[in-house]
Amino acid sequence: MKKQLVLCGGISLIGSMLIAGCGNNQTEDTSSGESLNKITMMVPFIETDPPEADNMVHQKLEEYTGKEITINWVPNPSYVDKMNITLASDDIPEIIVIQGKDPGFVKSAENGTFWDLTDYIQDYPNLSQANEEILQASSLNGKVYGIYRARDLMRSTAIIRKDWLEKLGLEEPQNIEDLYNVAKAFKEQDPEGNGEGKTTGIIIPNFAQAFDILTIWYGAGNNWVDENGTLKPSFQTDEYLEAIKFAQKMVDEGLINKDFATLSSDNWNDPFVNGTGGIILDMYSRASQIANVFKQQDPENGADKVLITGNLAGPDGNVYAQPTAGYSGFLAIPKASVKTEEELREVLDFIDKTNDKDMQILLNNGIEGVNFEVEDGFSVAIEGTEEATEVANAIKSYAQMGTNVTEESVLYTAKPATDKDLEFWNLRKSLEERDLAYAVYDPAAAYVTDTYATKGAQLDQIITDARVKFIAGQIDEAGWKDAITLWENSGGKDLIEETNTLYQADN
Repeated sequence: MKKQLVLCGGISLIGSMLIAGCGNNQTEDTSSGESLNKITMMVPFIETDPPEADNMVHQKLEEYTGKEITINWVPNPSYVDKMNITLASDDIPEIIVIQGKDPGFVKSAENGTFWDLTDYIQDYPNLSQANEEILQASSLNGKVYGIYRARDLMRSTAIIRKDWLEKLGLEEPQNIEDLYNVAKAFKEQDPEGNGEGKTTGIIIPNFAQAFDILTIWYGAGNNWVDENGTLKPSFQTDEYLEAIKFAQKMVDEGLINKDFATLSSDNWNDPFVNGTGGIILDMYSRASQIANVFKQQDPENGADKVLITGNLAGPDGNVYAQPTAGYSGFLAIPKASVKTEEELREVLDFIDKTNDKDMQILLNNGIEGVNFEVEDGFSVAIEGTEEATEVANAIKSYAQMGTNVTEESVLYTAKPATDKDLEFWNLRKSLEERDLAYAVYDPAAAYVTDTYATKGAQLDQIITDARVKFIAGQIDEAGWKDAITLWENSGGKDLIEETNTLYQADN
C-alpha cells in the first residue's frame, strides 16, 4: 500500500517555514501582467555533473519555446532538502520538479503554495492528452497540482527459461494453472540436466513485487478494490487469500524457493542464470538483464533462453494486469513566483510546447544528426565527436524535466543490436500493448490520509509480515485473519474510513 497511498501528517521545520512563508500567496490574482519572457526551473540531475551552461540542448530548447530558460540543477540525493529550502526562500522558480507526494508537499499544496491546474489542462493541445488514470493517480485528492512525468505503464511479466520449455516439450503458459504445471515440471524433470531435485520451479527474488503480481492475477485488485462504491484493502478480499494459499502450496511443494523473503538483491538473477530456477515474476527490465547475461555467455544463442509472457490469466479465466503508477513526480508551479493567471497560462504553454514531438525528442533523444541518427524507426548513436558527447551527456539530465504526456510516444528507442534482440523488443511492446487493456489501477492512488502519515509504516508491516509468514507456512488461515484484525484495530479501520471519505467526495 505504501507505493500507492502517500499520506500526509507532520512536516519538517523547513516545511513549516514554507507554509508560513507562503501564507500571503493563497489568493489567485487574475489581473493582467507583463509577459513572462524568462522561465526559471529547479530540476534534479542524476549524473556526476550537471550539463554545461548554454549547451546545444539548452539553446535548442530556448529557440523553440521562445523563452530565456534558467535551470537550477540540483544533485538528486539532496534534491528534496534543497527544494524545501528554496520554497522557503524569496527566490522561487516558476517551475519545480516535485519527486513525490511527500508530507511536506501535501501540506504546502493544501495551503495554496502551488497552482491547482485541474481546470487548465484541457486548454492545451498536448497536456489535454494526458492519461486520465495517471492524471488521477498523480493528483492530490482529485486536484492536479502538477504535470506528471510519464513513465511506462506496463512492466510486469513472467520470465521463463525458454530452453527448458523446449527441452521438456512444454507450451508457453497462458494462465496460472499452466504456470503451476510448468513450475512442477521444472522441479521434477531436471531440465538443466544437473541432477533431479536440484532445480526450483519459480524463483522469487523480489517477494513484494512477485506476490503483488500474483494477487492481482487472482483478481484481488491493486492495493484497494471498489466493491459497490466502497473501497476496501485488497488483502481483505477472498481472491487475495486464494492467491497466497496458492503461493503457500508452491512453497510447500518446493516449486518456490524457500528463501524468497531473504534472497539478497545481489543474487536475484543467479538461480535463473545458473540453472537452479526457471521462472521469475517481475519486470521486463529484469528479463533484459538476464538475456544480456546469457548473451555474454553465448552471443549467438544466449538470448533464446529467455521467454517473456506478459500478464497471465487468473483462475476465473480473465487477465488482470499489474500497471505501474505511470508517472514519476511532476512539474508544479508555485504561486509565489507565478502570481497571475496570465502568467500561469504562459508557464503552462511553455510546458505544453515541451511536449511537442520535436521537444520530446530533444529532451530524451538529443539532436538528430549530432548525437543520433534514425534507422528503421530506432535511434543509432553517433559517437566520436565533441558535439555528440556534449548532447548525449546533457539529455541524461534534461530528460528529468520532460513530461511526455501525449497519447502516443514519439521517442526513439535505441536500435536493437541483433535480429533476435529486435524480436525480443517487438514481443515486449506487443505484450505491453495487449496488457494495457487489462490494467487494474489503484482506485485510491490519489488520496492522502492523516492516519497513514502517523501509522502507515506500522500498518504496512503488519500485513507484510503476515503474508510472508502465511506463504512460508508459519501461520495458518486463522493467523492470517488475526493479522487483519490487528491491522484494523491498529488504525486500519480509520484508514479505510478516511480513504472512503475522500473517495466519495471525489466521485
